[in-house]
Amino acid sequence: MENFKTSADVLFILLGAIMILAMHAGFAFLELGTVRRKNQVNALVKILCDFSVSTIAYFFIGYGIAYGVHFFDGAETLLAKSGYDLVKFFFLLTFAAAIPAIVSGGIAERARFNPQLAATFLLVGFVYPFFEGIAWNQAFGIQGWLKEAFGAEFHDFAGSVVVHAVGGWIGLAAVLLLGARRGRYHKDGGIAGAHPPSSIPFLALGAWILIVGWFGFNVMSAQTLDKVSGLVAMNSLMAMVGGTLVALAMGRNDPGFVHNGPLAGLVAVCAGSDLMHPLGALATGGIAGGLFVVMFTITQNRWKIDDVLGVWPLHGLCGAWGGIAAGIFGAQALGGLGGVAFMSQFAGTLLGVGIAFAGGLAVYGALKAAVGIRLDAEEEFNGADLSIHRISSSAERETLW
Repeated sequence: MENFKTSADVLFILLGAIMILAMHAGFAFLELGTVRRKNQVNALVKILCDFSVSTIAYFFIGYGIAYGVHFFDGAETLLAKSGYDLVKFFFLLTFAAAIPAIVSGGIAERARFNPQLAATFLLVGFVYPFFEGIAWNQAFGIQGWLKEAFGAEFHDFAGSVVVHAVGGWIGLAAVLLLGARRGRYHKDGGIAGAHPPSSIPFLALGAWILIVGWFGFNVMSAQTLDKVSGLVAMNSLMAMVGGTLVALAMGRNDPGFVHNGPLAGLVAVCAGSDLMHPLGALATGGIAGGLFVVMFTITQNRWKIDDVLGVWPLHGLCGAWGGIAAGIFGAQALGGLGGVAFMSQFAGTLLGVGIAFAGGLAVYGALKAAVGIRLDAEEEFNGADLSIHRISSSAERETLW
C-alpha cells in the first residue's frame, strides 16, 4: 500500500506544481522591476527560456541522478498510479528550475544569453540533482552517517538549503566571475552609480506572485494528501510577516527591502516549516528579514559585489540560516516537534553550500574560459544581448507581425 497513490494525490501535487510554475512569473517580474528599463526584455526572455532548458536537462539527466528514475517506458507503464510519478517529476522540476531563476537575478544586466542557457543545462542536469539526491533520496549514505553520528538525518522539508541556498551560492560564484556592471563602481572602489529599481510596481508584483506561490512550494511538499499539514501553512505565514516587518524596520521603509523581506522569511522557513511552532517560524522569518537587509547593504556597498537582486543574501544566506534554524526551532525544547539534530542541520547545510559554490565556480569558470560569459561594452551599454532579437521600429513590426 505504500506505493499506492490516489487520483486525489495526483491532483494535489499537480496543483502544487502549477503554483510553483507560477512563481517563475514572480521571479521574472521581481527582476523586471529591479533592472534598468533597457534590460527588461532580456530579463523576461531569460526566465522563460531558462525554465524550458531546465525541463530538458532535468528530464533526460537530472531527475535520474537524483532519484534513479527515467521516463523511457511505454505509456501504459507511465500511467501506473494514475500517472503520479509523472506529475511528481513536474513538481520537482519546478524546484530544480528555480536554480537558474535565482541565479538570473544576481547576474542580471551583463551576462551573455546563450552561455547562460548552457550554464542552466549543466546546473540543473548535474550540480543541483547531485545534492538533491543526497538530501532527499539517501544518496551516498550521507544521511545514514549523519543519523548515526548525531541522532537524526539532515532535514529540509521544502528546500531552504536544497533549492535556495544552493541557488544563492551558485549565484555568488557567477557574480564573482562576471564582475560588476560597468559604471557601478569607481576604480578606486567608490560607488559610481546606484542603479535604482526601474519599477517598484513590477518589483512588488513579482514579490506578491512569489508569496502566493510559496504556499504551494511549502504545503504541497508533503506530496500526498495524507501527509498534508496546516502547520506548514501557518508557519509559512508567520515567517513571511516576520521577515516583512523586520525588513521594514531595518530597511527604513525602503520598498525594495519591504518586498524582499517576506521572501527572506519564506526562504528561511522552508526547511523546518513542518516542525516549528509558529512562534519559532516568526523568529526564523524575522531574523532572515534582518539578515537580508544587513548583508545586502554590506555586499553592495562595502564588499563591492554587484549582486543585482541580492540573490546571495536572500537565497544563499537566508537559505543557509533556514537549514540551521530547523535544528534550533524544530527542537522540542523550543516548541517544535523534534526529530532533528543541530549538528546534522549544520553539517548538511555546509555540505549543500560547498557543493553549490564549487559547482558554480566550475560551471561558470569553464564557460568563461571557453566562450566568455559577459556582454561586451557596447552590448552592455545598449542593454541588449545580440542573441535576442529586439523589434524597435514600426517598419520591423509590420514586416514580422
